[in-house]
Amino acid sequence: MSTHNNIAVLFEDHSNNGLTHDYFAAILDSFKRTAEKKGYNISFLNCDRTRDNYLTYLEQVKEKNYDGVVIACIDFNDKEVIELIDSKIPIVTIDEEIENVISVKSDNTYGIKNLVDYLVEMGHRRIAYIHGDINYVTNQRLEGYKEALMSHNIEVNEEYIRPSEYRDMKKAAYQTEQLLRLKNPPSCIMYSDDYAAIGGINVLKARGLEIAEDISITGYDGINILAQYEPRLTTVCQNTKSIGRIAAEKLVEYIENPDNVTIDTTIIDTILEKGRTVGEEFF
Repeated sequence: MSTHNNIAVLFEDHSNNGLTHDYFAAILDSFKRTAEKKGYNISFLNCDRTRDNYLTYLEQVKEKNYDGVVIACIDFNDKEVIELIDSKIPIVTIDEEIENVISVKSDNTYGIKNLVDYLVEMGHRRIAYIHGDINYVTNQRLEGYKEALMSHNIEVNEEYIRPSEYRDMKKAAYQTEQLLRLKNPPSCIMYSDDYAAIGGINVLKARGLEIAEDISITGYDGINILAQYEPRLTTVCQNTKSIGRIAAEKLVEYIENPDNVTIDTTIIDTILEKGRTVGEEFF
């Protein structure tokens, strides 16, 4: 099949973190490196709808003759995204499973379940969860959180489930305060991501609470900068290199062999990093 050796990236972070978002930045870096080794150039689609001579995502792809598109961190219910996915252009999605579309995703359900299992093993029963924006990934994690608690015969306490946003320290701090004010506060707080955990840490320190002694906390993602923090954060590490590499390999294969491609979902394992922010709880 004739190609132009150009791949588009559709990435729009509504939290305005852009490529400073450690998780997606690492994935896209791995994707770029793999695709370039296979002879493909990488460009980003323009997501600014206020610009002059506005073109939809599909129109941009056709105008630039992109061979395929990788889609990550976007509203998959957006009509332009749906239009692009419904086209015959080779597409791979990251962390979003869509029928008849190749996808590569982190095992969020297992990651959370494994984390809750560890907390229960450490004696915790009052486990709170400050989760991120409601989307496909968050729903998987919430489901895993509830299933894990029920598997240990622990009742799901809705007061312990608090909405926030990913990488938002202020909202995470606010929800931490709300949890601490409960009549029966949690012994452990799980945060949506490592950055959000920093917001919680600031509140706990301001209250004079010792992490792992007075209260335990966990993050999610396993970002490099938090690996240097003391006490080392207990978190779930996501394999960003594998996610990016496999997404690129799948997309290039689709572009070059469209008649023999297998439409499937690849799930990448997570690893529980047992830091020093979870102490034993005796009840």
